[in-house]
Amino acid sequence: MSTYFVGDVHGCYKELRSLLQKVKFDSNQDELWLSGDLVSKGPDSLDVLQYVFSLGKSAKVVLGNHDLNLLLIHAGLRKNSKKDNLTELLKSKDADHLINWLRKQPLLRIDEKRKILLSHAGISPQWNIKTAKKCAKECELMLKKKNYFNILNSIRGDYPNFWKKELVGTFRFRFSVNVLTRMRYCFPDGSLELNCKENPSLVKKEIKPWYEIKNLSISKKYKVFFGHWSTLVGTQTPNWVVPLDTGCCWGRGLTMIRLEDQKKFVQY
Repeated sequence: MSTYFVGDVHGCYKELRSLLQKVKFDSNQDELWLSGDLVSKGPDSLDVLQYVFSLGKSAKVVLGNHDLNLLLIHAGLRKNSKKDNLTELLKSKDADHLINWLRKQPLLRIDEKRKILLSHAGISPQWNIKTAKKCAKECELMLKKKNYFNILNSIRGDYPNFWKKELVGTFRFRFSVNVLTRMRYCFPDGSLELNCKENPSLVKKEIKPWYEIKNLSISKKYKVFFGHWSTLVGTQTPNWVVPLDTGCCWGRGLTMIRLEDQKKFVQY
């Protein structure tokens, strides 16, 4: 059995299948952990969702910000933009089925035995593992509700950007979703800066990548896999974090890492 972690697919179905063929992925015994953003931008979002769904329990998905955007569009809460490349999926006879399956996926996956963690964007430096699990589970349960579209509408916005355990309702949900699907940088106190997308070498503001702000309860115990940040390519990161997004939808290749030997595979 092998465990593979793959970066943001973004509708790049051919690259995903080619990469899996390269490593002779066997869904009967291997696991595929996907960092979210399965859809949007690339040409084949429908094929990606159909394929990942067909893998059953061997596929371990977390939701990304573009997956949530698809849910918003499907619920009529946001317009379908041509640049998202989602029209074929939305018009498909499988759309309702696949999107309902997608919205029931978690925002965080943790394997306590192997001490591995997968989130689309990362983990707030203000959270310990107990808080991360609790907040992610709350979001998962909300998105599984029949009236999830009402809840989805509340995720828009950048505030609150500072964690307090007293946060409740819409504010708590929005903060948690922003951490798990949108975060890249934080201010020194751990509060979120949600607008900057640049490589850290180009940033002059008083902000740091979220993983550079001390969080000993996570960094000393877990290896954190995450996507979302394609401009990190070429950046040296601490050994407890593993960036997966290498900008496949921009033609820079899809990256996959095998957990057991940390071998990297790239499909251009």
